[in-house]
Amino acid sequence: MPDLTPISAVITDIEGTTTPIRFVHDVLFPHARAGLPALLRDRAAEPAVAAALADVPGPDKLATLLAWMDTDAKAGPLKALQGILWQDAYAAGAVQGALYPDVAPCLRRWSKAGLRLFVYSSGSVQAQRLLFAHSDAGDLAPLFAGFFDTAIGPKRDPASYAAIATSLRLPATELLFLSDTEAELDAASAANLQTAQIVRPGDGTTPSTRHPICADFPGAGRAFRLTGAG
Repeated sequence: MPDLTPISAVITDIEGTTTPIRFVHDVLFPHARAGLPALLRDRAAEPAVAAALADVPGPDKLATLLAWMDTDAKAGPLKALQGILWQDAYAAGAVQGALYPDVAPCLRRWSKAGLRLFVYSSGSVQAQRLLFAHSDAGDLAPLFAGFFDTAIGPKRDPASYAAIATSLRLPATELLFLSDTEAELDAASAANLQTAQIVRPGDGTTPSTRHPICADFPGAGRAFRLTGAG
């Protein structure tokens, strides 16, 4: 690996990076889809539900929401309603956030060593917090100094990463972005962030030809000489 600028903060993607893709697609999405009709039928008057539904176009709100689910649309009202359903599921113990085994120990080491940790995911900030607060490795949410979703911009747009660096008041070159998706890494690199692709067995990730490749978080720590990488 190249001799890189020292890293002050790590920004991580979730799906395919900290968390198996199958958890999102086989657990979270089906749970939200199954619970959506009852949510709209029984709780439409609740302020948070009503606010989300007000932004859903068309007379048949359920049909629109299901169509968005079918296309994995990054629609704000859908994310809000999914977040409500997931919050209930996590609180009831019906769902637990799945992490790769190397993630929690490494995040704890990095945090203890003084690295600032952040998440940038297409899932809502609420959904991100819930996953890490109710993970199968315990409550990891306090390890993170902040969470970003697509409200700051699309994940394949360099301007989004520049905006994150500005909001953190850190030079972009001191930020390391971890993701499984090459196009996201390309965008981060174009904004002068350091990048590494996490390639997890079983997730079908195509290895990049333009970014350092690591099999896990400890590997990224060693590759970038992160303090406390172990």
